[in-house]
Amino acid sequence: MDLEWNNTYGRKTKSFINEIIEIGAVMLDGDLNEVSRFSCFIKSQIGKKLRGSVKELTHITNEDIRAGTPFTKAFADFRRWIGQRENVIVTWGDGDIRVLIENYRYLNGIETIPFLSNYSDVQRYFQHVMKTSPAHQVGLGDAAEMLGINVENYSQHRAIDDSLLTVDLFKKIFDPAVFPEFIKACDKSFYAKLSYKPYYIKDISSPLVDRSKLSYKCGQCGEDAERITDWKFNNRCFRAIYYCKKCDIKTRVSVSFKKYFDRVEVKKTSVTVEEQKPENGDPESVETLPETVN
Repeated sequence: MDLEWNNTYGRKTKSFINEIIEIGAVMLDGDLNEVSRFSCFIKSQIGKKLRGSVKELTHITNEDIRAGTPFTKAFADFRRWIGQRENVIVTWGDGDIRVLIENYRYLNGIETIPFLSNYSDVQRYFQHVMKTSPAHQVGLGDAAEMLGINVENYSQHRAIDDSLLTVDLFKKIFDPAVFPEFIKACDKSFYAKLSYKPYYIKDISSPLVDRSKLSYKCGQCGEDAERITDWKFNNRCFRAIYYCKKCDIKTRVSVSFKKYFDRVEVKKTSVTVEEQKPENGDPESVETLPETVN
C-alpha cells in the first residue's frame, strides 16, 4: 500500500496534519502473485488546496481531490476490497501507517485501523537484506535502482505506481525464511510504539544517557583524552572539549541521545580545534572538518 498526502492546517487540533489525498494498493497471494489492485483519490476535507510542492511532485490537481471519494467511504471500500481474511499490510517505511492513524483519529475519531491485521515495513526489511546502514534510510527509487529495476517504468510519487514498484522490489528480496521476522501483529504495543514521539535527551544526568559514550580517545594516537570543559547541550547535542596531552590536540566532541519507544539512538562526532593567532596576537579557536564519526 502507498499513500500520497498534503500537509495542511487542521482547525480541530490547531496544528498541521498530513491529509491523505490518494491511496494505491496491490493485493498478492501467498506466492506473491498479483490478485487485484485498488486506487482512488481522497476528497479533501481538511485542506482546501494542495501545496505547490505536492502538485509538482505528484501531478495531482485540486480538481482531482475535489472530485475524490470522502475518506470514510474510500477506506470502507478499501476494507471491503481486502475482505475478512487475515492480511499483512506492507509499506515502504512506516510513514504511511503513521499518517493513516493520524487521519483516522482526526476524521473518524478512532485510534486504530480497522482492516489492519499485521504490518511490515519493507524499507526496514530491504535495509536488513542489503546490509545498508540503519542510520541512513534508503528511498524507494534508490532501492529499486540498487536492485536493477528501471524506475522510469513507473510514475513515482503516485500511489498505485509506488505500490507496484514496491511489489517488484519486494519480489527480488523476498525470503520466506527471513521475512516473517519483520511482520508485526497490530496489537496495543504496535499502536503505542507508532504513537510515541521520539525526543532528544537534554539532561546529561538522565539514567538514559550511556556514560561510556561520553569518553573520547584521541583520533591521532588512540589514547584517552581529557575533558577540559563541562558538557553543554546545544542543537540536540551535548558538546565538550577534550585535550590530548600526548598530541597537544583539542577536540570538540558532540554526542546526541535520541529516545525512541524501545531504544536510545546515540550519534557521536568529533571535530579538531586548532588555535591560531590573528594579526592582533590574541589566540582564537578554529574548527577543522570532522575528523571522526562514531
